[in-house]
Amino acid sequence: MIIYGVTLLAVCTLTGITAGKILGTLIGVPANVGGVGIAMILLILAGSYLNKRGLIDVKTEQGVEFWSAIYIPVVVAMAAKQNVMGALTGGPMAITAGITAVICGFALVPMLARIGQDKAEETEKTASQATSA
Repeated sequence: MIIYGVTLLAVCTLTGITAGKILGTLIGVPANVGGVGIAMILLILAGSYLNKRGLIDVKTEQGVEFWSAIYIPVVVAMAAKQNVMGALTGGPMAITAGITAVICGFALVPMLARIGQDKAEETEKTASQATSA
């Protein structure tokens, strides 16, 4: 059901926002630090985990895909609200957090590429077995 996809997104969002607030408190910033990004990573990992184990049906996947498509414009709108000048004059912590987020994002690209390759290889194996049978 599509509602399960929305539930998965909501759980990931709430968990990410909570983790972002805790992270902000730990580093002394009175704000949510990376909560939306954490939520997106959780959504990718949870979706991949459920998909590999066959626990996610087509309708649930459609719900996740729909809200994921809406999620990106929301993130862009949130980023547009931020005061970039304030972040630059706020000291090295804001710059360090930004650089760390970019480095982590680049580090995750190979992992995400491998996830996509595994699925493509499985599809090719299935197709080749079906044609040879």
